[in-house]
Amino acid sequence: MKFLNKYIRKYWIAFTIAIVFLMLEATVDLLLPTIMAKIIDIGVANRDMDYVLRLGGIMLLITCFGAVSATIRNFISSYVSQGFGAELRSDLFRKIQSLSFQNIDKFNRASLITRLTNDVTQLQMFSNGLMRIFVRAPLLCIGSLIMAVRLNLHLSIVLAVVVPIIAILIILNMRLGFPRFMRVQKAMDRINSVMREYLSGVRVVKAFNQFNFEINKFHKANIELQSTATSSERVMSIFGPMMVAVMNVGIVAVLWFGGYGVESGHIQVGEIIAFTNYMIQILFSLRMISMVFVMFVRAKASTERIGEIFLEEDLMKIYEADTEAVPASKGRIDFNDVSFSYGGAQSEPVLKNITFSCMPGDTVGIIGSTGSGKSSLINLIPRFYDVSEGSVEVDGIDVRRYNLKKLREKIAIVPQMTMLFTGTIAENIKWGKENASLEEIKQAAAIAEAQSFIEAALEGYSTRVGQGGVNLSGGQKQRISIARALVKQPEILILDDSTSAVDMATEAKIKESLRKYSAELTCLIITQRISSIIDADKIIVLDNGKLVGAGTHKELINSCRVYQEIYHSQMGIGVM
Repeated sequence: MKFLNKYIRKYWIAFTIAIVFLMLEATVDLLLPTIMAKIIDIGVANRDMDYVLRLGGIMLLITCFGAVSATIRNFISSYVSQGFGAELRSDLFRKIQSLSFQNIDKFNRASLITRLTNDVTQLQMFSNGLMRIFVRAPLLCIGSLIMAVRLNLHLSIVLAVVVPIIAILIILNMRLGFPRFMRVQKAMDRINSVMREYLSGVRVVKAFNQFNFEINKFHKANIELQSTATSSERVMSIFGPMMVAVMNVGIVAVLWFGGYGVESGHIQVGEIIAFTNYMIQILFSLRMISMVFVMFVRAKASTERIGEIFLEEDLMKIYEADTEAVPASKGRIDFNDVSFSYGGAQSEPVLKNITFSCMPGDTVGIIGSTGSGKSSLINLIPRFYDVSEGSVEVDGIDVRRYNLKKLREKIAIVPQMTMLFTGTIAENIKWGKENASLEEIKQAAAIAEAQSFIEAALEGYSTRVGQGGVNLSGGQKQRISIARALVKQPEILILDDSTSAVDMATEAKIKESLRKYSAELTCLIITQRISSIIDADKIIVLDNGKLVGAGTHKELINSCRVYQEIYHSQMGIGVM
């Protein structure tokens, strides 16, 4: 995968140094059986203690050298693998952040989390293993084969039979393992998805006492992961014992033929011991190689999944040529014959031929039944999605011609789903403006009618907010979200049903404060409550993705049937 080239270029020198020390370590392991054979066949056989002690001392020095090499290699391999894993995780997170909603919608959210955590860990473990056992195993295997052949050519016939059989087993292991481990990763995605959904909606689960339903749903995903993983491990586990059995048969054959050789005087006892040690090293190496392929199969599956993210091309094209143009007015919004669908040209549009304008300083209400396209409409202004047809202009410039950062600096949004972050209330409000002073934070909180309950808290603005704002009421969370948007001092403020949990008296105070806050601020209020926008400068009425009315309350109550139905149903008056 091309995305790995960056890390290869950065870490190849350290990786190579680790491999050099690993080769030194492997060389030590290869020398020891041959030295031991000489001690037995020459020193012990001739009762020459000086020879035994001299070669024993050499063995000790070589062993110490190997231990030092292994220690250095461990340090380097840890540095490389941990650095690689941390950078890959950061780069992957940045890539996900850079993608538009259209791209992110193609992936399951739980799958993205799994790729950031489990899949990156698999690659990190594989890179670490390459510098610890994965390269050492084939080096030791090939070296042991060479040393064994040099030691006794006749006994090497056993290796000529055993090694090809094991090689075939390893190839089968890899071919059968890869597709199974891909299924394991997908099963892990599903279990993460179930857990994420449960934790997000834990209050609803408790409120409706749906523990058994959630337990059964998790149990189903868990059993699927278990059966998929068990099936994969079962296939992989067959090959390990088979390789051990083949190698043990080979060792028995060496001892059998070696015994005849010693009896006939063609082979020495030390040679058989050394040859057996090399056979054991080959057995260990081949077992390690089989583990290498298991890890490789998992790492390959993870690499493909991570690569899918890096290969994802942002569907939202950025044009910056006209962004330096000075806008004629600040806060103007124009929808010019806009149509939009989430699935491209193949799917049914959720917005159809929308045309209207918002002037600087206007308060514009957008109303319609559930599913009429209100949230989809306002998502086009900060360019969360691109229009399918037509254009959306901010300050007379098509939003597609803006630098996204500059465009979104003009706009503040209070979303329909209130989201607060772990930290203090002040830190949450400062999300709107990182360098906001305490005075600015207090001013924004006052306009959002949040100051009273914040200052009533024991720690005031330093009060900790639990994950997702669990220790605050729905209305309190909405008011903090409004303060977060206001501290940004935007040119355009979008309130997406953001006062639904606030009582009407508090909502009226917020609206009055907003009028005094800035006469130049263009405010879009998306709501289903007609009382929230009855005094707006303009009201946009949507029905099934179409604009069916635009004007003031007085104009619409006389001319728009959909608006009349909404008004009469909410005010408790029969439709006339």
